[in-house]
This record gives sequence, C-alpha cells and structure tokens, in this order.
Amino acid sequence: MDSKQPKILVLVEGARREKELLAHLLEIYGIPGKFEIVSYCLSIYELYDLMFRDKNPDEINLLMHLRSREANPIKKLIFNENYAEILLIFDFDPHYRKYSDKAIREMVNYFTESTDMGKLYINYPMIEAFYHMRSIPDTEYNTYVVPMSELHPKNLYKQRVNNENRNRDYSKFAIDRHECTVVIQQNIDKAWILTRGIVESHIPEGSDILEAQLKKLCCEDAIAVLCTCAFYIYEYNPRLLEKGATP
Repeated sequence: MDSKQPKILVLVEGARREKELLAHLLEIYGIPGKFEIVSYCLSIYELYDLMFRDKNPDEINLLMHLRSREANPIKKLIFNENYAEILLIFDFDPHYRKYSDKAIREMVNYFTESTDMGKLYINYPMIEAFYHMRSIPDTEYNTYVVPMSELHPKNLYKQRVNNENRNRDYSKFAIDRHECTVVIQQNIDKAWILTRGIVESHIPEGSDILEAQLKKLCCEDAIAVLCTCAFYIYEYNPRLLEKGATP
C-alpha cells in the first residue's frame, strides 16, 4: 500500500459484523487509503459516559482517550497514529440499559466531521439493518420497522433478519458493486422519506435522522430499519453510486 495514502481510523462497536461489512464496501468500491478498522467492544452509551458525562468533550482527545483505556499493546500503537479521518460506527440500541435520548443527541451533534473530531454513523437498530432485505432491491424496505419487543432480547431482531435476509446468508448478500449500490441507495431514500417524506438529493443530516427515529420511538414504540454507516461511500464520492464510476 502506498505510504502516502491517507490513514483513516474506523472505530466500530462490534468485534466482527461491522468490520466485515466495512472491509467489504471499501474493497467493492476501491476506496484508497490505509484503513484501520478497530473494534471498540462497548456501546455508544459507554463511550458517552467516558467522554461526555460530567465532562467537556472539547477537552478530551478521542485518540488519547482510546489509548488510555486500551490494554492491547497493538491497539495502543494504532491509537498513537495520526489520522486524516476518523469514523465511528455504532448501533442505536434503544433497549440498552444505559440508553438515553440526551446522550445519543449529544453524540450525534458532536461527532459531525470526520476530518476533525470524527464522524458518527448510527445504525438503526443495529448493523444487521444492512442485511434486512428479502431481495435486492426490496420494494417493501421502506415499511420495515422494529418494535421494541423485538429488541428485548435483541437476538429476536437478529433472528428476524436471518430469516428474512435474501438467501438467509449474509456472505451471499450484496456480493457485487451493483447490489451494494442498490442497498445503499435504498437506505438513502428511506432516510429522506423518514425525515422529509420525499426523496431529495445528497444525504439527510444525522441529527435529522435521529430526531425522526426518536419521534417514531416515542409515538410507536418502534424504530425504522436503517443502515447509515454505508453512507460513507456516498459522502466519499457520490459518483461511486453511479454505474461505471471510479474513486
């Protein structure tokens, strides 16, 4: 890999699924850069406690924080590097014992710029949303919601995705660039419908998506299935979702 390529840190919540998906998308679209995909293995609400609760996040360097709590010497070295971008990919998890709408609002409104403090992508309710399609495209995708009853325990929702996923096999889902583009575009369109009621250009603000989901949670005790971490592909270069485009 070219040593002059930008170094990009991708902090993901889970130990496996998020890393596999991000690595797959980066490879499919041929996005250049030295990506370090690291599992945090704690929820977004634990990160909130460590960085925001009774603290001023502007006074806390994310990389220094990660390095200070990391026991793994290899990860410590990773967090000691300088990065052109930082991406944070976490689950919404409204069933989590420390869930707080105040906390998630603060996080979404703070982590807004990948080249500065970092850009936060929230998956609703979790990373499995990317795979929650019966076909590609899925004409019913805009109707998929998750009642809170499916998140207590959360493996009920995961089992639903396993049952409804095309082929019932994640490794055979969105296997090429065309299929990935369809999935990403359907999530972008659904985000617009959720926030504005119509499909517009670009991508809705993460804070607007969150507010729409919080309203749905309050009024319906459910949230709309939505994967936003794949929006990074569009934000890197919107043309990548066009046929034949290159980075």
